[in-house]
Amino acid sequence: MHLTACEPTAMSTALVMDHPGDSSLLQSCGTADSLASLEDAIAESTANESSEEESACAREEQSKTKAEQSLHTDSGATPRPDSLSLPAKGTEFWTTCRDGEVKLRMGESGPEAEPAMTVNQLFSSTVQRFGSYAALGWKEGEQWKSMTYSEYYKSCRTAAKSFLKLGLERYHGVGILGFNSAEWFIADIGAILAGGFAVGIYTTNSPEACQYVAENCQANILVVENHKQLQKILQVQDKLPHLKAIIQYKDELKEKKPNLYTWAEFMELGRDEPDTQLDEIISSQKPNQCCTLIYTSGTTGQPKGVMLSHDNLTWTAFATGRDVSLTDADKLQEVVVSYLPLSHIAAQMIDIWLPIKAGGVTYFAQPDALKGSLANTLREIRPTAFMGVPRVWEKMQEKMKSIGAKSSTVRRKVASWAKDVGLQTNLNKMELNGNLSRKPLNYRLAKRLVFRKVRKALGLDRCTRCYTGAAPITKDTLEFFLSLDIPLFELYGMSESSGPHTISLPDAFRLTSCGKVIPGCQTKIFSPDADGNGEICFWGRHVFMGYLNMPDKTEEALDADGWLHSGDLGKHDQNDFLFITGRIKELIITAGGENIPPVPIEDAVKEAIPLISNAMLIGDKRKFLSMLLTIKCQVNSETGAPEDELTPEAVELCRKLGSNATRVSEIAGGRDRTINAAIQDSITRVNEKATSNAQRIQKWTVLDQDFSILGGELGPTMKLKRPVVMKMYKDQIESFYKEVVTPTTPDNPLPPK
Repeated sequence: MHLTACEPTAMSTALVMDHPGDSSLLQSCGTADSLASLEDAIAESTANESSEEESACAREEQSKTKAEQSLHTDSGATPRPDSLSLPAKGTEFWTTCRDGEVKLRMGESGPEAEPAMTVNQLFSSTVQRFGSYAALGWKEGEQWKSMTYSEYYKSCRTAAKSFLKLGLERYHGVGILGFNSAEWFIADIGAILAGGFAVGIYTTNSPEACQYVAENCQANILVVENHKQLQKILQVQDKLPHLKAIIQYKDELKEKKPNLYTWAEFMELGRDEPDTQLDEIISSQKPNQCCTLIYTSGTTGQPKGVMLSHDNLTWTAFATGRDVSLTDADKLQEVVVSYLPLSHIAAQMIDIWLPIKAGGVTYFAQPDALKGSLANTLREIRPTAFMGVPRVWEKMQEKMKSIGAKSSTVRRKVASWAKDVGLQTNLNKMELNGNLSRKPLNYRLAKRLVFRKVRKALGLDRCTRCYTGAAPITKDTLEFFLSLDIPLFELYGMSESSGPHTISLPDAFRLTSCGKVIPGCQTKIFSPDADGNGEICFWGRHVFMGYLNMPDKTEEALDADGWLHSGDLGKHDQNDFLFITGRIKELIITAGGENIPPVPIEDAVKEAIPLISNAMLIGDKRKFLSMLLTIKCQVNSETGAPEDELTPEAVELCRKLGSNATRVSEIAGGRDRTINAAIQDSITRVNEKATSNAQRIQKWTVLDQDFSILGGELGPTMKLKRPVVMKMYKDQIESFYKEVVTPTTPDNPLPPK
């Protein structure tokens, strides 16, 4: 089980107020983020938030002065890690000002003592070492084209000069709205070199959501992929006073407009410009200044601009690369496929910064990657490392099961035998931390007959590291891939920690654990209960600077001693493996006062009923638990919308249960009695394992369609947006809790309440 790497940080009031330290820096989360939709949030927010920036920064300085005075007088403050002393006046661990600087969480030895670098220093050192190596690859028609590190760096510098010519001001945003491409990377790094902020915008954002981000970061320039994304910006252009130019990097322009450029026209602007201005800006940059903004996906209210410094990016790339043993290009070049949303820190770290650190090569998938073409790209590129969000691994699992079901009896028996061998061997290897002295004969045979063929078919035959993260993954999926000799290594972190905080490794992983902390970082379980469960707190040079212009929110996330409070609940086992057990904001507190983390129960239901695609537990302030369920269905390859037809795997499961259903509409709302009875039986089995009566699911329903990004129930990384689902399915939820009228009978003389 694993929670999103990109959720807004939150803490319960009780947890925060119990923490020793300065109370002026500790904000109660009793007033949690508004659960309104993004559009509501924008409407409610002040129209010109950016114009309040000076007062926000003034409040921040005031708050810091008070904090400092308090820290010097409060003997009850939590001691810092040994290598750090109290910060000198004027330098703190956090800032919310766009031109602010922070104190780096440096150590005296080990990874945390690594010299701080700017993005330019990291990139130029890679160019010196690996200038002639391929850096980026993309497909034109049926041909793969590539660019070397020298060409890549030169293009980034040209883009930076073009940005400056278009009027990019220091510490202002360059918003990038589109699918992953070489132009996306070049615009991102070009913006940083030119002294601006690189700001990814989710491609699924509405025009109003794009407007919010662009205005919040005071974007001077917006880079869009195509006509569709351009239209969003043109709709809100008049409300963006800082905007000076728009660049479209794919397709021909359908109409000419002032200050609208093609990618070629944009690059031409800076090509012959002298280097003087750019070099001056680059030399003035410091590792402890902001260079990138990651906007939280707004699942619990208004998105926050997570400020990441040069050091956040360069040090995290160094520490992570070292932890996972990335090889430098002159030994064996690492290969990755870029397809996850680049507005998310996980994709940026894996696709941009880690390859630059090691001289690796990044190949771009097609825009319809998640609609089916990713499989072909993986087979063509054969990456050495691959990150998949849980839904990607689940889709692979479903496809493989569907193909397997059509195989001959002999093939199915061989595959079943091999999977038993694979699972047992890999579980033994896991328990021995990778030290399996000699692989059993049956494992070696299974590898020849099955495992190698499966890896080759998936395009993972060179892949030594398969990762999963950004949302919870079920034990069933983990065991499925482990049985095929493809261990999935879970990692955990958040935007506010520049991506990863804990990582599972080939010689150090446990099923359902997110691994161990990256060397150079620290984890603290805050206020643990009797079982060792408490809020997970982070310390290290990967911890963010603050939320842009939001000192109050920043003080909620970072405590007086600079620890990042994740809002996630977790515990360590005896070997320091971290297990996520819930999220404070997601905790269901029943009317009877019992605290129930929903994810383990939801996972148990999905595991018990393979027909179920999504499950959401309800019960906050209610007398009992209920659940919304969706069925696995086909997805429209163009729009990503869920369709009525069941997946082949779901049809097969229905047949086994004795149902002829082929559509969701035949099952939803209890229409198929056979399926209804099977679901109830499975929920009864889950309830039998509940730790208390309060944790039993009393009522449930199957919805008419699956959750989706398009529908609004899922975030960009397929994370369940619980407040949105609560709002969308309010009527179904309320029907669970309607009081049943009790008839008056001789045995029951009391009238109904």
